[in-house]
Amino acid sequence: MALLEVQDLHVYYGHIHALKGISVAVEAGEIVTLIGANGAGKSTTLNAISGLLRPRQGRVLLGGQDLAAYPPHEIVGRGVVQVPEGRRIFGRLTVRENLEMGAFRRTDRAAIEEDLERVFALFPRLRERLQQVAGTLSGGEQQMLAIGRGLMTRPTLLLLDEPSMGLAPVLVEQIFETIRQINAAGTTILLVEQNAFMALEIAHRGYVLQTGEIALAGTARELQANEEVRRAYLGG
Repeated sequence: MALLEVQDLHVYYGHIHALKGISVAVEAGEIVTLIGANGAGKSTTLNAISGLLRPRQGRVLLGGQDLAAYPPHEIVGRGVVQVPEGRRIFGRLTVRENLEMGAFRRTDRAAIEEDLERVFALFPRLRERLQQVAGTLSGGEQQMLAIGRGLMTRPTLLLLDEPSMGLAPVLVEQIFETIRQINAAGTTILLVEQNAFMALEIAHRGYVLQTGEIALAGTARELQANEEVRRAYLGG
């Protein structure tokens, strides 16, 4: 049984049929990426998994349990955590306060401090900015903070939505290396990313979405070698 199973998912925005029966599986320990053009349905898929959008048809199963009955905050409590597109940090709170917001459901203070240290090991810059108001951070630092806040929940499944958006190339490489480290430490990741080249470099498997449907699926190496994927997304 896969950790996450998305089965025949149909999602609408009003009369617009955004997801047209997609099925996706993520095994424990994997990085799986969703790639595709703007408007293909990538973020919609993550929002449906998180409970922010309710499907009209289909199921989202976590460890075989249907998440449909749970509101978003309870889905977080079950280990599914989304780092949203655009970071959405709390701009008027400090870096530390933002990280503590990621642990708002937790009461294990000693473990929370341990997880803060884990975040600082991944992102040393955040320790340096600990008392700084988050809205004054650079774009790269805000992305680090958004990922760090997500990790403070101790997720089983981390949903990352466009983590490289708006970042300089050197920071993009740093963020993707950190994603690889997070996965190596035991966190399963479902990654939505416009930078298909970098996404497929770190992923185990991937799905290509086109206008709300799965057009292709395979291992990362298979997708990298696919001529259609190379032409459309890898510049080859």
